[in-house]
Order: sequence, then structure tokens, then C-alpha cells
Amino acid sequence: MRVTIPTTGSLGDVQPYVALGVGLRTRGHEVCLATHADFERFVRCHGLEFFSLEEGGRALQASDTGDRMLHSGSNALAFLCEFARLRRPLLHHLLHRCWLACRGADVILSTNTEFLLAESVADREHLPVVWTSLQPVAPSRFRPICLFRPWPHGVPGSSAYNLATYAMTGLGMSLLLGPALNRARRDVLDLPPVPFYGPVAAFLAPRLCLDGYSRHVVPPPSDWGVNHHVSGFWFLAPDPRWQPPSGLIDFLDSGATPICVGFGSMHDRDAARVTNIVLRALDQCGQRGVLVTNWGGLLAAPVSDRIFSVESAPYSWLFPRVQAVVHHGGAGTTAAVLRAGVPSLVVPFMADQPFWGRCVHALGVGPKPIPHHRLSVENLAESLRRMIADEAMRRRAVELGGRIRAEDGVGRAVELLEQHLQSGTLSS
Repeated sequence: MRVTIPTTGSLGDVQPYVALGVGLRTRGHEVCLATHADFERFVRCHGLEFFSLEEGGRALQASDTGDRMLHSGSNALAFLCEFARLRRPLLHHLLHRCWLACRGADVILSTNTEFLLAESVADREHLPVVWTSLQPVAPSRFRPICLFRPWPHGVPGSSAYNLATYAMTGLGMSLLLGPALNRARRDVLDLPPVPFYGPVAAFLAPRLCLDGYSRHVVPPPSDWGVNHHVSGFWFLAPDPRWQPPSGLIDFLDSGATPICVGFGSMHDRDAARVTNIVLRALDQCGQRGVLVTNWGGLLAAPVSDRIFSVESAPYSWLFPRVQAVVHHGGAGTTAAVLRAGVPSLVVPFMADQPFWGRCVHALGVGPKPIPHHRLSVENLAESLRRMIADEAMRRRAVELGGRIRAEDGVGRAVELLEQHLQSGTLSS
């Protein structure tokens, strides 16, 4: 079986699909991951075929539109508007590249960032599509789509509100991207326009849907169909060739266990101010810190006996070696923290990140999330103190980490995909 997976965005949008691709390749399947050129080396070094959809995911996020999108906070409509504004000029190019990537495929795994492309190419080539997601986005009357705030607890009307959030998201995507998508479908694929709700309505179809997160974190609602599965997080095995910087090893071994602070692939034009807040909060609490700068959410600080800065490090290696983590709440980072069994504070920037912050807090494995634009020395220091001192929180984090490590999300997802293909359940 040949599988093509088109996805774009940050490392958190790509790495889980590399893990899934490795799982499929281990079972003898051919896998092509189509994404930003930034990730070519990362994809190929794990033995997967790579196809470039677009040149620079990091540059897109650093653009004016990308910056507004990254700082849309809990405003779902603002996020959708900026996401669409970022995508519209690229749709012709992305659709053409996705079509080329899917030539010869037996099945396309659709992703949240590129489901419009996947559905259109599947229409053109008469290919089956499997919906996949790293967040809960399929309609349910029991909770809103992960981009929206929850309805107030105990107030009547939650079911109607929850369903309305999915309708509003679909309507927003249709209005914001529908015309551009239809022009691209006509010009690139010689296809007719999609219906008004278009590919968004495919969530209601009785096809295989695979969600790559843990039911211990987000239990599946009872109104999802029998073909919708929550398999467990899709973790990538550590790369045995990676070696930590010697300075980082020395820092970790030379004093009290530090706190890790990093905001993943979030670009921040105000990173100097945020870095200053982090350093002052750590100092106020008397804590050592490892700052992970990644795509620019933090700036590197001078190395001392209390602070060590590193551009990147595998979370599967780093997080079990710290006593707590402060992060942006991306799906992949949240999964890695929960698996490590340490408390964490989520400082969300946009999109699904506030949702993951609420999950961490509701599970009792982290303080209440602090929106990025509200972060201060005082509230960060207070949360750091709680993560260090709250033994019940630390115990819950350890217990949840054990349950998550016991799951095999990749293996389960591969098993389900093979079963459905063999049974002929999937259709174009």
C-alpha cells in the first residue's frame, strides 16, 4: 500500500505524521510525507519519502499575517481569518504540489491543515481518504470544537452551542477559502466547485477517522460513530544518532533539577520582553531554567550556573530530566509533557492551544493556563511555585504519564487503517 500524507504548519503538525509514517513503513507500506521544504531532512532521516508542498513554514509564520495568526489567542474567528489570509495566495501552488505528491497513492491521509487539498485531489484521482486529526474537531453535542471556548458549566444550551461551533467553523472556512479553492480546483484539477460546505461536510460521512491523542486526556464523546477512533498519541521514537550538547549535560548534572521553558514553533516579535519575564520569574522563585528558543518564542540568555539556553532538543529526552515545563500548548508538546509525567503550565498563543491548556488544568497536572498576552513575572512565578510545591499535582502527572506510555497510538492507528483497507470499508 502506498500512502501519501499532506500536512503543513509547524514541527508539531509534522512530527506525529512522521511517527505514523514510520509505523506504516515498518509494516511494509510505502509512505510519502508532503510538507514544507524546511522539514525535508527531518522526514528523510526517518526513512520516509519526502515531497515539497511549500518552501518555508517558518517564514510564513514570521510574516505579518502569520504573526497576527499566532497571536489570535482564544479568538477562533480571528484565527480562522488569518489562517485563510495566509493560505489563499498559496492555494493554486499547494493544490498542484499536493496533486503531484499523491500520484500513485492508494490512500490519502487527510490532515487538519491540508484537508481541502486532500479532498480535492481525492476527487480528481478517485482515491480513498482517511481523516486524521491531532485534536478533537469532529462534531459532537457534548463539547465544542477545540478552537472555541466551552459553554459555561451548568448553564442551559450547551448542546446547541457545541454543535453551533462546528457549523460556524465550517461556514467560516467555506466563506473565507471556498472561492479561492474553487478557482484552484478549476484551474489545477479541472474540477467543478465544491458544495457550499464542501470538504468540511465530509466529517459527517461514515468513513474512517483516526485521532492521534490519548483517551486518557480527551475521552471520545458517545455521539461519534463507530468508524471514529482515538488511537493514542503518535510518538516518534528517539533518534539514536542525536547527542545532547555537552554543556547541557553538565548543566543538568551540576545543580537542582531545572524548569524547562519553551514555546515551540511560535514566533514572537516581542521575544525579548517575554524572555525577561521568564528570567525574572525563575529568579524570584530561586529556580534554575533550561530555555528552548526554537523558532523565536524566546531569546537565548547568557549561560550561567542558573540558566542554560538551547535552540532545540528532543522533548522525549529533555522533559523527563526537568521538574516542570512551561510551554505554548501545541498538541505535540502537550503530548510529550504528559508522557514525561511532569507538571506543566500552558501559555497559549492561538488555535487549539487554549484547549490543551484547559485539558492540562482539568486533569490536575498543571495550573490554570496563562494566555500569552497576559503573562507577567508575578503570575508566572506563582504558577512555577505551585508546580514545584503541589505534591498531589506531581503525583497525578506521574500517574497519567504512566498510562500514556502504556499506549501504542501509532500501532493502533496502523492496525485500524489496515483493517479498513482490507475490509473494503474505505471508498473514494
